[in-house]
Amino acid sequence: QVQLVEGGGGLVQPGGSLRLSCAATGSIFSINAMGWYRQAPGKQRELVATITTGGNTNYADSVKGRFTVSRDNAKNTVYLQMNSLKPEDTNVYYCNALIRATGISAYYTYWGRGTQVTVSS
Repeated sequence: QVQLVEGGGGLVQPGGSLRLSCAATGSIFSINAMGWYRQAPGKQRELVATITTGGNTNYADSVKGRFTVSRDNAKNTVYLQMNSLKPEDTNVYYCNALIRATGISAYYTYWGRGTQVTVSS
């Protein structure tokens, strides 16, 4: 069963850093794009950063220069390095990946369960 397992969330002070990780597990044939989204209470889920198989990245304007998305294809893992964190970054962060499972002929979107990031003094 394919699933995304997230880690690295927690409580951090403003200006601090966190590194989120998301590992795709299960019977996987191929992984296409991967990325991170976030959703604050009462808000819609929004894109934070994405990265293609070839390493092309895309960032929300609000995190450019502070966040860096990367991936380790050998480990089926995507990371989000978050620096200079602000209280406004407080959100539940969700991992997303386009995955083709073994024996399946199409790619499907998978979501992690989310990890809480709280930026507060």
